[in-house]
Amino acid sequence: MISGFRLIPLALALAFGLASCGRQEQTGTDSADTVRIGMAAPLTGPQADIGLDIQRGTQLGVDDLNAQGLEINGRKLKFELLAEDDEANPAKATTVAQKLVDSKVAAVVGHFNSGASIPASKIYADAGIPQISPGSTSPRYTQQGYATTFRVVANDDQQGPAVAAFVARNLKARRVAVIDDSTAYGQGLASTFETAVKAAGVEVVAHEHTTDRDTDFAAILTNIKAKQPEYLFFGGIYSQGAPMAKQMKALGLDVPLLGADGIQTPKFIEVAGSAAEGTYAAVPGLPKSQMPGGKAFLDKFQARYHKQVELFAPMGYDAVFVLAEAMKRAGSTDPAKVLPELKKTRYDGVIGPVEFDDKGDLKNSPITINVVRNGKWEVQEVVVPGAAR
Repeated sequence: MISGFRLIPLALALAFGLASCGRQEQTGTDSADTVRIGMAAPLTGPQADIGLDIQRGTQLGVDDLNAQGLEINGRKLKFELLAEDDEANPAKATTVAQKLVDSKVAAVVGHFNSGASIPASKIYADAGIPQISPGSTSPRYTQQGYATTFRVVANDDQQGPAVAAFVARNLKARRVAVIDDSTAYGQGLASTFETAVKAAGVEVVAHEHTTDRDTDFAAILTNIKAKQPEYLFFGGIYSQGAPMAKQMKALGLDVPLLGADGIQTPKFIEVAGSAAEGTYAAVPGLPKSQMPGGKAFLDKFQARYHKQVELFAPMGYDAVFVLAEAMKRAGSTDPAKVLPELKKTRYDGVIGPVEFDDKGDLKNSPITINVVRNGKWEVQEVVVPGAAR
């Protein structure tokens, strides 16, 4: 029989335990030492190569963080990645976001597509959970006024004008055509490019639209061919850009294709084949070989996955450590305490210095212009965004 004297401390202990569980749910932990980090990107479908690239980079970050043995307030933490497939679909992205919130993640690395990040960001904001996108470049993503949105990549207000300045200044273009894929990313990128290139005195002879699912561009390419552009800018992803390059050659539209980070991948060259030659594309950040931690990261990625980095794996990796550093400064994994520290970030990562402005955008991110030569992407020049306009 348990005496009344012993029941009192037992009840207090149970009450304390329940209260502690409640606090753990608020701090993104499911036990005394496990911290869940969410990751969302397209892991299936036409853009899976980029999504899986982000997942691998993020997982590598989590594994390295666990190897370092991060301790907060004397507790050694174990980080766990919860990866979800948003299929590059805005509706699916909100479902995935709610699932991650319900799973009590401490933060989210994702999403890749701006069209997915923008609707998902409201769910994370409502839950007070930090979201660091490794690849969403639409300015709208960080212009919604949420305190929870950050990105470790330049935005389209920087990329589009950088390509436009290169076209006008270096390529001496007089007539260009534009196609976008009707997504938040593609439309935003094409719009900023068109505005900047017109301001530079270049005529935009046509602006056509497709979707991020189409693969037959014969009709719009035929219309554009009749307008006799010198270059064709595409705001979209390699899964449309590669077949577009092949169809341009087949239709006799023999002008260089221009684009941005969505097509600057090894997969674009693999799918487009010889039609990729002469394609120009901007990508946020320094060339991977010139990133401060680039060689070590590329070697580690290759050894782990036996694959080349497609695009945003280094950004996913750095996002994990940016979150960990903010947790260390906060002395907590509680998102409410971590968020103010994220705004104070000054972290030297694989991609270079990471520091956010008041909207959560990456400060002073350079942009690299690349061209395909002899079946490989080659660096043409590195542009400082402010100087590109």
